[in-house]
Amino acid sequence: MEFLQLKYFQAVARLEHITQAAKELNVSQPSLSNSIQRLEKKLGVPLFERQGRQVKLNAFGRTYLRRVERAFLELEEGERELTDMAGLERGVVSVSVTLPYVLPTMLKDFLTHHPHVRIIQRQLGSVLDMKTELENADIDFCICTTPITGPDIEWLTLAEEELCLTVPKGHRFASRESIALSEAADEPFITLSSVSNFREITDGFCRRAGFEPHIAFELEEVSSIQTLVEMGLGITFTLPLSLGKRASHPDTVQVKISDPVCQRTFGIAWNKKHYLSGAAIHFREFVIDFFSKPINPSS
Repeated sequence: MEFLQLKYFQAVARLEHITQAAKELNVSQPSLSNSIQRLEKKLGVPLFERQGRQVKLNAFGRTYLRRVERAFLELEEGERELTDMAGLERGVVSVSVTLPYVLPTMLKDFLTHHPHVRIIQRQLGSVLDMKTELENADIDFCICTTPITGPDIEWLTLAEEELCLTVPKGHRFASRESIALSEAADEPFITLSSVSNFREITDGFCRRAGFEPHIAFELEEVSSIQTLVEMGLGITFTLPLSLGKRASHPDTVQVKISDPVCQRTFGIAWNKKHYLSGAAIHFREFVIDFFSKPINPSS
């Protein structure tokens, strides 16, 4: 059945008069009558008792009217919800972030100014997963360490971060300001899982330095890696943005890598053909501004 048929039925049921309803709806009386008759034929039951131009709902009509009005109410609620979602004050933003320790600080700052915006964080695995979610418009943004490209995907670099080595306080490198990465060839490394993008990056740096890293521990959580380093069980590549205040822990020392240059670039990606709500657009502007300012790892 057609949407207009239901609107016509609702008007006739309310006014109980074909001519008055036709005038209110700005349609001809024959057109309105035909529409009601087609609706009744579709439903297989009469909806009105007719007395000339005067009509009155019968039992079928009263039952059906309750359902129609409920349906229209749901549609109106849907319109209001979409308006809220598209607006800045009560919008919804979906995002995947591969910098877990940055996310709380970033969201705290954003939600302080926009407390009614709802943020949905998606836990995605590979770059391919993130690209697929963006292409399918299942998420608004991805903030990650690997550029995501595609015909409909926009990528904006947010910052570059220098990788250091984190070593225990009593380690032989702890007193050094910098080292060549090749000097760590025999050191036990504590790293993320081999399926992680970060592991791929750091293994690549080691190969550029002429060695395969000796992996003592593979863990899933950055904070767990930091804990094992603090216990003196190995060294790791450090990312201040990923560790937050733990990057300056008193039981560890960060040592710069002079050769090769170890940096990673991270940025934000979105689907340029996907509709972005007012809240999402404002969130993107906020993220760009957030990363344009110096980030103090101890904050």
